[in-house]
Amino acid sequence: MLELGPRWLRLICLCVLCLCLCLPRESNARRAPKIPRCPATCSCTKDSAFCVDTKAIPKSFPPGIISLTMVNAAFTTIPEGAFSHLHLLQFLFIENNDIQSLSKYTFRGLKSLTHLSLSNNNLQQLPRDLFKHLDILTDLDLRGNSFRCDCKIKWLVDWMEKTNTSVPAIYCASPFEFQGRRIHDLVPRDFSCISADFAVYETFPFHSVSVESYEFNGDQFVAFAQPDSGFCTVYVWDHVEMVFRRFHNITSRSAVYCKPVVINNTLYMVVAQLFGGSHIYKWEEDPQRFVKIQDIDTTRVRKPNFVETFQLDGEWYFVVADSSKAGSTSIYRWNSNGFYSHQSLHPWHRDTHVEFLDVGGKPHLILSSASQPPVVYQWSRGQRQFAFYSQITELADVQMVKHFWVRKVLYLCLTRFIGDSKILRWEGQRFIEIQTLPSRGSMAVYPFTVGLRQYLILGSDFSFSRVYLWDDLTQRFQPFQELNMRAPRAFSLVSVDNKDILLAASFKGNTLAYQHLVVDLSAK
Repeated sequence: MLELGPRWLRLICLCVLCLCLCLPRESNARRAPKIPRCPATCSCTKDSAFCVDTKAIPKSFPPGIISLTMVNAAFTTIPEGAFSHLHLLQFLFIENNDIQSLSKYTFRGLKSLTHLSLSNNNLQQLPRDLFKHLDILTDLDLRGNSFRCDCKIKWLVDWMEKTNTSVPAIYCASPFEFQGRRIHDLVPRDFSCISADFAVYETFPFHSVSVESYEFNGDQFVAFAQPDSGFCTVYVWDHVEMVFRRFHNITSRSAVYCKPVVINNTLYMVVAQLFGGSHIYKWEEDPQRFVKIQDIDTTRVRKPNFVETFQLDGEWYFVVADSSKAGSTSIYRWNSNGFYSHQSLHPWHRDTHVEFLDVGGKPHLILSSASQPPVVYQWSRGQRQFAFYSQITELADVQMVKHFWVRKVLYLCLTRFIGDSKILRWEGQRFIEIQTLPSRGSMAVYPFTVGLRQYLILGSDFSFSRVYLWDDLTQRFQPFQELNMRAPRAFSLVSVDNKDILLAASFKGNTLAYQHLVVDLSAK
């Protein structure tokens, strides 16, 4: 056996030591994790942190922090998920800062939070559902902020009414009508947060001078009179695509009005023309087409401008407003085979429009004329004819008169091309003027309701058409919205498939369909 002396033993030990020093160190993955230190602007204990003059919310804290206080912070906005790394947090005090805005998800991930203070900041509003996921929150302090009590805080009023979280009294700083009021004392109905908007929904690539909507065999239709082609064009609502699509044309020479009427489940279309006479068509299903069944006497109706249909004592009538110097506004009555001349009204006056309405159980017609103020005819059941009753006003240049009802009170709107339009109210014996609306260049007016809202639209040839909304408090129309359409001549409202669509016939531009959109301002 070979024996090694002391020198060799020392040499072997030295080699082994060198070999050990040269071996790679243990990987970082096996090293003990580094414990985060307390941020430089904070003071930390075992379970709490107190931060002053912090420029941003620190990204890391020592483990086990359940209470965080931030004072005199150098930032004004707290972003989404700012505290999500502090999932054990139970107490959060963001006090005496200049915080002006929060993200809707600022407190996301704080499932253990029981106490939250945002007191003495500069908050005017809070994002909707800010506290939605703070399931065990017991105390919330919002004092010392300048809250603006409008629609954007309505959700907070509703939340405070339902929550079990304790919230000390807070007050409105604005607007003036709520200034100084306790937010606890407000109720959701104090806020008027439902607004609306008319937005272009569909564009039809043609000019038109009339538009009428009707229902037939369970479908919704609209009929347009097109001055360029002279046709009556019928569109049907597509319940799948949610648009109007072309359905049928009535070939004519110079249609100015296409008036549908359904009698005993049969559809008829009165087509009023400038040239070549006016006609009545009947719809046939097999094959699907409109068939002309009757001509309208051209010696009476020479230059039709408008057609109105109505029922009296169970019988159907239509009246054509004639705008020629030699023609006469004429009434026709249905007698099971067709419409036949019943009465001539108002000759030589160049009538532009006729409106049927019932006042106190008595049927009336209001005729608008280019040559004299509008006049009223009243139905005589004994003579079964309309007789002259009164003149509404001394105003001339009234292009159209339309009526509407608000809370069982009857109103008229008289639209004028040169002067201002007028709103009149029925006072039992006569109409009195209650409001003037600017309407330079207006040839069409249309009152309509959507839900509980009463609107009125005044078309204009020279500027934007104006939509007005009725205000119950002042009992007047207030400006609501301006719509850009060229020379509108008629309007019609269609409500179908939970949509309210306002159709506008345009003489100089594309015919348009606007959707009435309801907007909840408190949901933003």
